[in-house]
Amino acid sequence: MKRPYRIVVAKPGLDGHDRGAKTITRALRDHGFEVIYTGLHQTPEQIAETALQEDADGVGLSLLSGAHLTLFPRVMEELRRREIGSVLVFGGGVIPDSDAKALREQGVAQVFGPGSSLKEIATWLETTLDSHEG
Repeated sequence: MKRPYRIVVAKPGLDGHDRGAKTITRALRDHGFEVIYTGLHQTPEQIAETALQEDADGVGLSLLSGAHLTLFPRVMEELRRREIGSVLVFGGGVIPDSDAKALREQGVAQVFGPGSSLKEIATWLETTLDSHEG
């Protein structure tokens, strides 16, 4: 990692389960990232505005409510609206493989499911951002 990348971790929508988001926040911080956790019940507008204000390199969305096909694209649209659509968006949660594929086709860089290795996520994120910068 050339510099500490800034990652916004967010819980869009009404999903109230934040254990995974807090776990990935700590794992990324321990790996050397600067992490901003937005807390629960964030709107796509709030998430994009936080990414803009924090000069984020990436946005991690954690969702268990089943609204990922609606909320992930809305966050990406809000990022584009703020002219920061190049920010890397990745996600996690209980997301069926077919939905994860659809999200990747819409521009979500990667989707991690339950049981994903925290080290592998951090390494993937670092490698992907390094190649984005280079």
